[in-house]
Amino acid sequence: MSHWFSQGKSPKIKEKPSEKVVRVPDGFWVKCSSCGEILQADALKENLGVCPECSFHFRMGAWDRIALLCGDEFEEFDSKLVSIDPLDFTDSRSYAERLESAQKSTQLSDAIIAGKGSIHDVDTILGVFEFRFMGGSMGAVVGEKVSRCFERALDEKLPCVLITASGGARMQEGILSLMQMAKTSALAGKMKKEGLAYLSVLTDPTTGGVAASFAMLGDVILAEPGALIGFAGPRVIESTMRQSLPPGFQRAEFLVKHGFLDAVVSRKDLSQTIARLLGFLHRRTWVKGS
Repeated sequence: MSHWFSQGKSPKIKEKPSEKVVRVPDGFWVKCSSCGEILQADALKENLGVCPECSFHFRMGAWDRIALLCGDEFEEFDSKLVSIDPLDFTDSRSYAERLESAQKSTQLSDAIIAGKGSIHDVDTILGVFEFRFMGGSMGAVVGEKVSRCFERALDEKLPCVLITASGGARMQEGILSLMQMAKTSALAGKMKKEGLAYLSVLTDPTTGGVAASFAMLGDVILAEPGALIGFAGPRVIESTMRQSLPPGFQRAEFLVKHGFLDAVVSRKDLSQTIARLLGFLHRRTWVKGS
């Protein structure tokens, strides 16, 4: 028997450094879903949510987009508009419960923030979708706020910019949601008739009824790199057509190559690109109409 056991003592075993557990706070690291690189969350935020290794654009919240474009020069309107449950819709849980949950998690009344801002000194009516609110889906309130963006732009003779991130029309509101497609499209047409600039910026994803209405009616249509854009998703199309789709189908780069978009713009260049386009389009409009 060894000396340690004869003395009734346990040996002191030193823990190897490699066996120590290092506890990292939740949210400290983020994995890029494109290249798989592990990134520091703070560094990713400083880089505007763009992976420094592969330039993959992470989804960005509505308020962060507004800060990127307008800084502090933004005044929100129609923030108190809230959806009701006109169809008493219930599946696994009621629509009213889903709305309440989305409002609590996002601190928003619905899936879009609308207001008036200044983008590099160009006064603009701006609407920005929040995908975290029920997938950025368009119900009566979202459609109404988009419509009011156009109406304010018409009243104040200002350009309008809409930045979309949406899964489409909100099924829980049925035809009341679908009719927003026609209403918003009609007002986009009125903007064109009145010679006022409307710029559409499509981010990941922009699909369904939003893509099939006002989002594709801008005087200039931009998109962020890699954004999924289309009506039905690629898996639905493949299962319906029973054939494989081309590589990159419905991504921004594929669509600009085939003439559906005007340009794909990196997030770091977006505010200056928008300002230049609005300056040119708005100035051209009023010279022509003077």
